[in-house]
Amino acid sequence: MTEAAAPAGELSALGSPLRPFRFAAAGEGNKQEGGARKFIQTAQQAEEYGFDTFVVPDHLGDQVGPIAALGALSQATERIRLGTSVLANGFRNPVVLAKDLATIDVLSKGRLEVGVGAGWKADEHLAAGLDYDSPGVRLAKLDEALSILDVLLRGQECTFEGKYYQVRGIKGTPRPRQGPRPPICTGGGGPKMLRLAAKHADIVSVVPVTTKNGTGLLSGITMEKTLEKVNLIKEAAGERFDQIELNWAITAIVITDDREKTAEMALAAIDRGLHPDLEVDVKLSVEELLNSPYVAIGSFEEIADQIRRVRQLTGMSYVGVFPTQMDAFAPVIPLLRDE
Repeated sequence: MTEAAAPAGELSALGSPLRPFRFAAAGEGNKQEGGARKFIQTAQQAEEYGFDTFVVPDHLGDQVGPIAALGALSQATERIRLGTSVLANGFRNPVVLAKDLATIDVLSKGRLEVGVGAGWKADEHLAAGLDYDSPGVRLAKLDEALSILDVLLRGQECTFEGKYYQVRGIKGTPRPRQGPRPPICTGGGGPKMLRLAAKHADIVSVVPVTTKNGTGLLSGITMEKTLEKVNLIKEAAGERFDQIELNWAITAIVITDDREKTAEMALAAIDRGLHPDLEVDVKLSVEELLNSPYVAIGSFEEIADQIRRVRQLTGMSYVGVFPTQMDAFAPVIPLLRDE
């Protein structure tokens, strides 16, 4: 379902088998990327660079619709896997969603990765006239939706009586190409979301904690906080932890021949409030910033070494980059390929 573990004997610091690296690029088809017409070219470029997966987020603002976009990419690309990062559960009924996803898996000849989350942008839900429930209700709905998707994406008949969803004898069709089903990805930064991901997902995304309005917390990007999350996933997953692929997204990539000086400049900019999407709740040292899984500073070789250290310490092996940084990261991929 996901890639096999690395050769026996290669273990992370947490005692789990090291998985081979995989790399995901992302595209939204927004104005900054050249709009919807350039979207397919972006995915084709990711495939040419050697990224393993191309993922599309799910928002109601300036971007393409992920389901239709993946349908187009299933025909416009050949090898790269296609995913969502991640679908907002509250936007779609899981039975209807399962049919669309199964269709994409068939059309792409078995290249789909299904990313689904609880949904976090209240303004989008409210603007669309959709319910934006409390965090507890959104998690409960996602729990039920993932249970339904698990059955339908196996091509099986689903009967489900939950608090929020009721399904009465619908069979999953068309039957996806992947068996037993396309891999499911979910994740987050809080303990409840990570436990839910550990219960259902084949791929768990480890995300820094954010505030209620979606602003990232500086404290959340440290290696210490990342290890806390991975250990929580390990505890919640129990025996199936070794079957889970751990993913994270690098939020900033800076190519430089002076890592320390660049890190100092970045911290100074953060202190001056030049990163409005980041809430400064702690003061980080240069070493803490350079050790963060979410920041890649240095030469291509130094960034490759940093990613190797992240995998060794945490077991995380599936690296994502944001749309605007795909070109900058591409030269790192050959340095880590087949490791």
